[in-house]
Amino acid sequence: MKTTLMQVRPAIDADCPAVLAIVAPVLAAGETYAIARDLDAAAALAYWFSPAHDVFVAQDRDVVAGTYYLQANQQGGGAHVANCGYMTAPAAQGKGVARAMCEHSLIEARKRGFRAMQFNHVVSTNSRAVALWQKLGFAIVGTLPKAFHHPVHGYVDSYVMVREL
Repeated sequence: MKTTLMQVRPAIDADCPAVLAIVAPVLAAGETYAIARDLDAAAALAYWFSPAHDVFVAQDRDVVAGTYYLQANQQGGGAHVANCGYMTAPAAQGKGVARAMCEHSLIEARKRGFRAMQFNHVVSTNSRAVALWQKLGFAIVGTLPKAFHHPVHGYVDSYVMVREL
C-alpha cells in the first residue's frame, strides 16, 4: 500500500462494514481503548459513530485502511480543544495510515476552530502510537499511574498528550 495514494475523507454509510472490521477487533482486544471489550457489532458501531463523533476513513484505492473520529474534548469552556481516536486495519499497520489520519485530523480541527488537540488516555504500552504522536508534536503533559488495565500487562500507566494547533 502506498500512502501517497491514500485519501482521508468523511465516512459514509457504505463504510460501516469496513469500519466495523477495524474497530471491533481493536475494542475486543482491550489493549488501547478504555471501553468494554464485549461489545457486539451494533454497540461497537454505535460507539464509533456516536453523535458527538465526526468519523473519517483513510482509503487506499477501494480499501478502507483506517478510521478516526474527531470531536470536542469537553463542552463549554473546554470546547476549543479537539479530541480524536484512531484505528488502523491490521494489514495496513506500519504503512503511514495513522500518520496520514492524524495529519488530516490536525488540519480538520484547525478548520473547525479548535485551538489544541488532546488525547486523554494514551496507553503507555502502545509505544508505536506514543512515538508517532510525539513526532507529530504532541507532548506528554500528564501520567495517569496504573490507569489502564491491560489484558496482557496488567495495570499500566496512561498518558495525557496535547499539542496546540
